Amino acid sequence: MLTALILADSRFPGGGHVHSGGLEEAAARGLVRDEPTLESFLHGRLLTAGLLAAGFAAAAARGEDLAVLDAELDARTPSPAQREASRAQGRGMLRAARRAWPSARLSSLPASPHQPLVIGVLVGEPYEAALTCAYLAVSGPASAAVRLLGLDPFGVNAIVASLGVEEVATRACEELPALGSPALDLLAEAHVRREGVRLFGS
Repeated sequence: MLTALILADSRFPGGGHVHSGGLEEAAARGLVRDEPTLESFLHGRLLTAGLLAAGFAAAAARGEDLAVLDAELDARTPSPAQREASRAQGRGMLRAARRAWPSARLSSLPASPHQPLVIGVLVGEPYEAALTCAYLAVSGPASAAVRLLGLDPFGVNAIVASLGVEEVATRACEELPALGSPALDLLAEAHVRREGVRLFGS
């Protein structure tokens, strides 16, 4: 469980702090502007992209074929921007993990792996891996909302605590999800094409 806690810590140098999970684009379009709209955004993200990522983290923790899982996750992520964001975070997490937890199984990951697969390999227990991934799916955007919109961090953290991350992690361990999140895909594609200053990579 300590590995899961370290990975979920915002201070872990895996590069997750430069990704908002679509929150920056949603805020720029006025879709997220206060605590109620943030809660709606995070809830939707958790039940789609979060559940998908958590399912793949659990599968990787069970020892399923990593190359197959990588291809399957690609197939379930139609947005090129979303795929690249996942792989960028996977590369950053893998780079840090090789220093903290060197192991032969890390070497079996693709050169540019999806983040959920790295989490699954590192944590090694399906529910804990799913819980870590589900939590990261909402904690990053929540943190971004505080920075971008100046929301009360106490209120934002209360929202994260109320989302039911544990229930999503349990569902993720039952089967490999095949969920779509078209709104997040569209936000991701718009974000990479946005001109001007962007604080986040996704």
